[in-house]
Amino acid sequence: MARVLITGGAGFIGSHAADALLGAGYDIRVLDNLSPQVHGTTRKRPDYLADDAELIVGDVTDPIAVERALRGVDKVLHLASAVGVGQSMYDIASYVQINELGTAVLLEALAKRPVGKLVVASSMSIYGEGLCRASDGTTVAPAERPIGRLRQGDWELHADDGQPLEPVPTPETKQPALSSIYALNKYAQERMSLITGKAYGISTLALRFFNVFGPRQALSNPYTGVLAIFASRLLNERPPLVFEDGLQRRDFVHVRDVARACVLALESQQTDAVYNVGSGQSRSILSIAQDLARVMGRPNLQAEVTGKYRAGDIRHCFADISHSKAELGFAPSVSFDTGLDELATYLADQIAEDRAEQATEELLRRGLVA
Repeated sequence: MARVLITGGAGFIGSHAADALLGAGYDIRVLDNLSPQVHGTTRKRPDYLADDAELIVGDVTDPIAVERALRGVDKVLHLASAVGVGQSMYDIASYVQINELGTAVLLEALAKRPVGKLVVASSMSIYGEGLCRASDGTTVAPAERPIGRLRQGDWELHADDGQPLEPVPTPETKQPALSSIYALNKYAQERMSLITGKAYGISTLALRFFNVFGPRQALSNPYTGVLAIFASRLLNERPPLVFEDGLQRRDFVHVRDVARACVLALESQQTDAVYNVGSGQSRSILSIAQDLARVMGRPNLQAEVTGKYRAGDIRHCFADISHSKAELGFAPSVSFDTGLDELATYLADQIAEDRAEQATEELLRRGLVA
């Protein structure tokens, strides 16, 4: 039985990936530091982590822990990461240490003990703004929105001639436009892994995750996925807080589909390549807040549109998944509505500490909200 090491495997995506890989017949080992921001101050093994998954409590930045975790391993799924655009803009040293140094420590260990496959989690954040179509029908990569326009509440993307741009699906061929420290971290993780894999003969793939949602997401972490942040607000009978005008568009993909993409990548014969992992559909953040309130039985808690902008945020980005479908055989199987209903069922007996306003105040204090 092949053994897979999942770094960060006790977290949201990692635990679902463990389930999928166990179901596919793999032996699973998890390396996770059980970060208090994700797992709470008790730092106990989460109840949702499969009993058959071996857990090593350790940090990916610790060479001794990493070398121990790699013993007898055939493949590696590298998910360990500090997550969140907003926090990355002020907790810079910590994000670089966890995301970039942690990846470097893992890669140095793999150089000494190569495995058959390395799959690293990247992010849609590396694209910055997604691709758009101009009024003449050409496809363009929008420039970063000027802060002056954002301060005036002009949120949309414009061409150089001032004409509006229409967002379209973004393929892997779009050049990176790194607008946050987190985006820079994820691109560094991706490139370091691909470069090292090629040098040491390790078949390596990077998966660019879009907005992942589903059960087990850390509800008390104000820098996690937007649906979990909205859920935390709603569980505390508070309206979701929506930045800008709420019409910014994202791609929401269910965590089980993401876990299946991880299995496909680990089993793929492809190497030295990157793939989008999304739904291929776009939804506005405001509509997401309204849909979640409805399925949670709190339709009266209408989203509060703040009209504010956070440093590092982008306007629109959703995935072109044709490359992933053609080469990995990946196609989403969980519809958004089904996934949202499932999430509502999971949330029914959850307790969350709402820290969204505290996080926003921290960003305001640092001048990162306009």
